[in-house]
Amino acid sequence: MPGLQHMPQLDIQISREDEGWPDEPALQDLSERTLGAAAEFLANSLGQPFPKMAPELSLVFTDDASIREINAEWRSQDKPTNVLSFPAFPLQPGGMPGPMLGDIIIARETVDREAVDLEKSFDDHLTHLLVHGFLHLFGYDHMENDEAEKMEALETRILAQLGLSDPYEGQEPIEQSPIV
Repeated sequence: MPGLQHMPQLDIQISREDEGWPDEPALQDLSERTLGAAAEFLANSLGQPFPKMAPELSLVFTDDASIREINAEWRSQDKPTNVLSFPAFPLQPGGMPGPMLGDIIIARETVDREAVDLEKSFDDHLTHLLVHGFLHLFGYDHMENDEAEKMEALETRILAQLGLSDPYEGQEPIEQSPIV
């Protein structure tokens, strides 16, 4: 296990585009707590480097209609989704990020529906999606089984540090590969 790194700093910019979201200070607090824990985990458990100057990322809290348009334009999927991540620069896991990490866009109605379906609180599900989107900015993906196993294991460990249960519990188990 890599040695203790400096506490990574992040410059989180928030845009609240739908009135149904909690107010901006609440979103800022939840985002800073969640993404700070994720960054600390990546740095201290995986040796993920961070620049000395806090890299910037933007969080867009929007609605299903807006995310549907973005999803159709960028992923050719004409439907709403819960979270989209757009890295500013291509990054492999473990690579040094630049001054801008990228954008994470989250749709309120979808998060709300999924939280009800999963029998989780809205904040717990939102926390999971923030971690998920953040990992995408660092080059993690889930297109292939081995990538999905690694990403799910990271999400589960980060969420456990935040006091949240395994978001994949009850789903078909995957063989947990070691985190490298």
